[in-house]
Amino acid sequence: MDKKLAIVTGSSSGFGLLCAIELALTGFTVLATMRDVKKATALLNCANEKNVAQFIHVLSLDVTSPESVDNLKNLLSNYSSIDVLVNNAGFALGGFSEELTIEDYRKQFETNFFGVIAVTNAVLPIMRANKHGRIINISSISGRIGFPGLSAYSASKHALEGYSESLRLELKPFGIDVSLIEPGSYQTNIWSSVDQIDIDSDSPYLGYIKALQKEIVDGKGKMGNPIEVATLVAQIASQPKPPRLRYPIGKGVKSSLFFKNTLPWKLIEKAVLNRLKQWGNLE
Repeated sequence: MDKKLAIVTGSSSGFGLLCAIELALTGFTVLATMRDVKKATALLNCANEKNVAQFIHVLSLDVTSPESVDNLKNLLSNYSSIDVLVNNAGFALGGFSEELTIEDYRKQFETNFFGVIAVTNAVLPIMRANKHGRIINISSISGRIGFPGLSAYSASKHALEGYSESLRLELKPFGIDVSLIEPGSYQTNIWSSVDQIDIDSDSPYLGYIKALQKEIVDGKGKMGNPIEVATLVAQIASQPKPPRLRYPIGKGVKSSLFFKNTLPWKLIEKAVLNRLKQWGNLE
């Protein structure tokens, strides 16, 4: 194959769909994977509009299924080289920790964390054999800063951050780079999971939930265009120089990280709670 090969998980919508398109536009052949290939219509329509449909191949992949990942391994044995893996598949579970079950947390980690490991391990033998490859893990600002109502999601992304740091150090000697993209609030983004929390009138967190949902509604107009993230992925995938470990992106993300790393926690805590008090009945 003359073109370089990229694999993108979770390609049916959002960041994954846009990443598949941008990589194809940049010159990659893309294996665009998704759990339900019946949802590939939006991707294929966009690919046709951009005249890159011939470079995008839709594959079925459930990152939480060992059998599905094994099928991917078998398919990849037909390829001599894999240049880029974009671990994008994921979802966000909204809800307060006390009101979530352990099973809820397990489901969150199965996709956002263990699924990443499973797919990465499927491609690593080929990348190692070629002493070349780039792994781009789509994390989140929630992987650096915890937010109320997103404890399961934030925990899974914090785990992804630690895993990626270690993996980068393990794979550097083999010519493989690992990078994290840490988006803030985008129009595809995780905040909808909080927006959609069912409000139980008896919940002790009722005021909290209403405050968060009010904050989300007011902030929707400020959410970024997800094409920014897809463009960054294509840039990292194709740039000649080795990529950095972390790429925070989105309005206010870098300043939030600066404050998190420099201010005492009690000041950050006070600022967040005061902000929410403006919208809800928080004591």
